Amino acid sequence: MPKPKIAMIGAGSLIFCKTLTMDILATEALQDVEICLMNRTRPKLDKMEEFVKKVVKENKLPTKVTATLDRREALDGAAYVINMIQVGGVDAFRMDYEIPIKYGVNQCIADSIGPGGIFRALRTIPVLADMSWDMNELCPNAILLNYANPMGANCSALGRVAEVQFIGLCHGVQTTLDLISRYVDVPKDQVDFTCAGINHMAWFLSLSDKRDGRDLYPILKENIEKPEYYVNEKVRCEVMRHFGYFMTESTGHLSEYVPWFRSSDRALELYCDQPGFGGASGAYYNYCNMLAEKYKRVDYLATESPKIEGRSVEYCSYILEAAETDRPFRLNGNVRNDGYITNLPQGCCVEVPVYVDSQGLHPATIGDLPLQCAALNQSNVTVQQLAVEAALSGDPEYAMQAVAMDPLTSAVCTLKEARDMTREMLEAEAQWLPEFKGKKVIRRPLVSIPDDVTPVDVPLDPALAIANRFGELAK
Repeated sequence: MPKPKIAMIGAGSLIFCKTLTMDILATEALQDVEICLMNRTRPKLDKMEEFVKKVVKENKLPTKVTATLDRREALDGAAYVINMIQVGGVDAFRMDYEIPIKYGVNQCIADSIGPGGIFRALRTIPVLADMSWDMNELCPNAILLNYANPMGANCSALGRVAEVQFIGLCHGVQTTLDLISRYVDVPKDQVDFTCAGINHMAWFLSLSDKRDGRDLYPILKENIEKPEYYVNEKVRCEVMRHFGYFMTESTGHLSEYVPWFRSSDRALELYCDQPGFGGASGAYYNYCNMLAEKYKRVDYLATESPKIEGRSVEYCSYILEAAETDRPFRLNGNVRNDGYITNLPQGCCVEVPVYVDSQGLHPATIGDLPLQCAALNQSNVTVQQLAVEAALSGDPEYAMQAVAMDPLTSAVCTLKEARDMTREMLEAEAQWLPEFKGKKVIRRPLVSIPDDVTPVDVPLDPALAIANRFGELAK
């Protein structure tokens, strides 16, 4: 029997590809496989191939390692496909941050929603769609593991075009459990929970102590009112105070997904701008740019040890292990909503508990989210769905409407400003947006109203006439 083939798409993502590959090689059930590294450019791919082969050799593993610039070659016959691409890289990311801030849209992360997340989706979704169509042909029984952001929009698009099984993976649930564990003083592995919603906005619907069944939410809610707890996660704590549930992802992320924390200087100063607490303007772009500049000068992989140690918190290797061994593994993953959350739209991307075994992926049905939680999720789902429509149709009007409906953008921009910003971003990022070639957002200038203009005389219906009469009486 041939070795199971694991195609790593976007292997030039040195840090992340290295992490996932080391996790795979640290898993006994996955050591006798073929790892096929694929990237569209050679220098980073060569470095990754050299490093992985060094790990295999020094740890005396039976793993076969190959590398290619041809995505179809990598996908051909694959059992698993791991996607880590970032279309446009740091150059596009800079525009995702710098153009919106000119219009007053102050982003911290800019990779999941907001104008930055929307344009990352517009760059990525056409590539993902092509990849999924290749998979339908070349490896129809494979499982696609997507790590590329924006997770919600990307997986929503995959739900429309992919015939293969897919799941979107994030570490927000694992890392939030670390925080909750400290806040309730219960070991992480003893916290029982149900978490569901959408990516980066999934809600911990229940929290209990496995040892005695004790409800941990009263402890969490009591502790977040203490300054030493609240100060670490102001935005998440504030959302829980008003909406009742704790959410995945950090202050930096969550502050972009809702309109209350970055839409004014007052809000930014109160909730986001303290050094060290993750909500600063452009924090993620500045970090990524720093790494990119650093690794132009330093060979990252040359300094990394080839010694195999424990696995990271990333779900990837555990999913592959469960599929290969038929030992079930539970995680929270992003899938097409086929009735799993009943008060979010069918077909959108939802993040729910998923069980994996040799038969594949088995998402759990949650039912209705609490109404207020579903409402906050829906504000982001609407933007994601408009972005998907824009990316798959090439219609720039959908792109503008996605930007206009974004919760943070709509809190600080007029419709004309949202349109002007979308046009500027489409023009600046045109090299990565071939689906929009030759198409532009229609210019909608402000109507100039002379001081002496007389409104058109329009007959009023009785109800409006009464309302106007009350207005006159109130003067």
